[in-house]
Amino acid sequence: MTTMPTTFFEWVFFLLQQYGGLFVKGALVTLLLALIGTFVGCIIGFVVGIIQTIPVDPNTGTVKKSFYRCVRWLLDAYVEVFRGTPMIVQAMVVYYGSMSIFNIDMSAMFAGFLVVSINTGAYMAETVRGGINSIDPGQTEAATAIGMNHFQTMRSVIIPQALRNIMPQIGNNLIINIKDTSVLNVISVTELYFSSKSAAGVYYKYFEVFFITCVIYFVMTFTVSRFLRWVEGRMAGPRDYQLVTYDPMQDPCGHFPMPTRKEQD
Repeated sequence: MTTMPTTFFEWVFFLLQQYGGLFVKGALVTLLLALIGTFVGCIIGFVVGIIQTIPVDPNTGTVKKSFYRCVRWLLDAYVEVFRGTPMIVQAMVVYYGSMSIFNIDMSAMFAGFLVVSINTGAYMAETVRGGINSIDPGQTEAATAIGMNHFQTMRSVIIPQALRNIMPQIGNNLIINIKDTSVLNVISVTELYFSSKSAAGVYYKYFEVFFITCVIYFVMTFTVSRFLRWVEGRMAGPRDYQLVTYDPMQDPCGHFPMPTRKEQD
């Protein structure tokens, strides 16, 4: 006869032995939802942010100007609606509303990807718009002066600079999505929280199970956070720069390296 655990840590190790695979599967689904949802959301955010910053020439025709205003109004409405409502409500509306209104029988996983993506896109749209506006207007004026249109300017001049500024927010959205995918359990997406709830219901050991769940969430978010810090450091470039090729015969005084970020602080 198997002896049941009695202490807290005995229960933790017992539950890990019994349901370790379930925890791993739930964690992988959570990461998949967060990574793909954040990636697609960033694409949506960049598209919306770029469209929102299209300059409207006062001499533009009335029809074209009205079209721009209509598109901007729709994009603003999208951003406000999805930033102003909880993801758990959005999941219910998308999953059940798609069947009730449009007779679309989508899977719970697809609905989860869709909700995370469009929710992230709404937040990223404002982030991208702010990142674009943070770039010196002279950059846009210079690009326009050499004949670039708005999208060429965004692609080649503004977005590469804005991306470095908004990289921390992209990472922040990814970490938030890792945690917020737990709300998708309401539409039966088998992510980490849903799997944990299923395991906890067998022995009614909710504290022990969700202690394990808490540790798994922390490991995932901490690992992602450290990785994104590394990416930010790589994007920042080297700590000092040699702006010209140094020739000791021509310049016996040597070159002066740029101060490091720590020295500047």
